[in-house]
Amino acid sequence: MVKVQEKYIKRCIELAKNGLGTTYPNPLVGCVIVFEKNIIGEGWHKKSGESHAELIAIESVQNKELLSSSTLYVNLEPCSHFGKTPPCADLILKYKIPNVVIGTIDPNSKVAGKGIQKLKDDGVNVTFGILEKECNELNKRFFTFHRKNRPFIILKWAESSDGFISPKNKDEQKPVWISNEYSRQLVHKWRSEEQAILVGTQTIIDDNPSLTVRDWTGENPIRVIIDKENNVDSSKNVFDNQAKTIVFSSKEVNSNSETIQNIKINFDQNSTQAIVEKLFENNIQSIIIEGGRKTIQFFIDANLWDEARVFIGEINLNEGTIAPKLNSPIYSKSYLKNDTLLTYRNDD
Repeated sequence: MVKVQEKYIKRCIELAKNGLGTTYPNPLVGCVIVFEKNIIGEGWHKKSGESHAELIAIESVQNKELLSSSTLYVNLEPCSHFGKTPPCADLILKYKIPNVVIGTIDPNSKVAGKGIQKLKDDGVNVTFGILEKECNELNKRFFTFHRKNRPFIILKWAESSDGFISPKNKDEQKPVWISNEYSRQLVHKWRSEEQAILVGTQTIIDDNPSLTVRDWTGENPIRVIIDKENNVDSSKNVFDNQAKTIVFSSKEVNSNSETIQNIKINFDQNSTQAIVEKLFENNIQSIIIEGGRKTIQFFIDANLWDEARVFIGEINLNEGTIAPKLNSPIYSKSYLKNDTLLTYRNDD
């Protein structure tokens, strides 16, 4: 029985992954409905405010009479509260689905076991904890947000084979590429998956990046800039209208732009923690920090990171800006043509 349940929860996870980057602030959810060993309906949550996975799966069932003799599988506990959509637990009860198998419990305080209890109270046979580890990994951003009251934080940089992230001198105001074109495309894919992207002042001044998704298909992340003294002028690419931009500074700044949000923080008292708290208040569930070295090291030293993705290129720079220092074991290693990609996890 457990193997059968795992088979269908795996399918739920596969479906849920289709929503990565588009469901924020909602979690990734996939749902499968099985009648006599056959899948008769399935679906996944696509975007906040739109139908939840359970509703989409139920609506996809052609013969609704079969629902009263079916089993519904879902990777995350069905919601039991009214938000932008009605509770999924009520929907399951409406169609008299007798069996529900759940991957993991929803950490959101609005749910947190209430959906399971509601189903049980109405006589539904509920099983939960199937592939729980895999289901938690799927929604690591959502779980971190609700359990740690902060976004899931990813650090990303590329360094030369001799340990530098940029040369000592450069002739143009644009990045010096250390990684290859495949690695750079992968970075754009990552940007499409996270809710926000953060860089410091010097990165904007030196490289004038757009911080958007161009070499992949997907939504642009919210751009977050640390600009203590407001040294970044309005002509920079991060202030175009392609995406919303949040600016953290030490001064009150009024903006007439609908796409620019200025947030004042105290840089003298644990500014990294203050930034993380403000991001949480702004309902940002995940963020990828792309530079520069000083900014990334601040988050490492504050132990405010969950994952680090480091490209090692083939080139030697001989001198320049030394790469951030991370005292953690390598979680995984992979290769993109002549680049090495190292992944680190912070389990503290």
